[in-house]
Amino acid sequence: MEARLRVLVIEDHRDIAANIGDYLSARGHEVSFAHDGPTGLTLATSRDFDVLVLDVMLPGRDGHALCRALRAERDTPVLMLTARDTVQDKVDGFRTGADDYLTKPFSLEELDARL
Repeated sequence: MEARLRVLVIEDHRDIAANIGDYLSARGHEVSFAHDGPTGLTLATSRDFDVLVLDVMLPGRDGHALCRALRAERDTPVLMLTARDTVQDKVDGFRTGADDYLTKPFSLEELDARL
């Protein structure tokens, strides 16, 4: 049996966040949500999560800035989930501290496997 993960999904598109949450919850994971950068950073640094699913294009603070700020305080694994799909976008994501990068559209099964 897979370990239960505490996942923070930082995604401004609420329907995408809800789909991720429904899928991961059905597999036994505990899922929390933030829909903007500042709230995401506050949650990510004030609570313990096993992994973050982080969109790049967020209101208030983009995912790259959030990931850099997070890395200054925590080493929680980060999977960037974004529509930005060029090689340079992916390199930028890794340079800001992401551990993995998945582009939209994506398979929920693949997301779960990467987590």
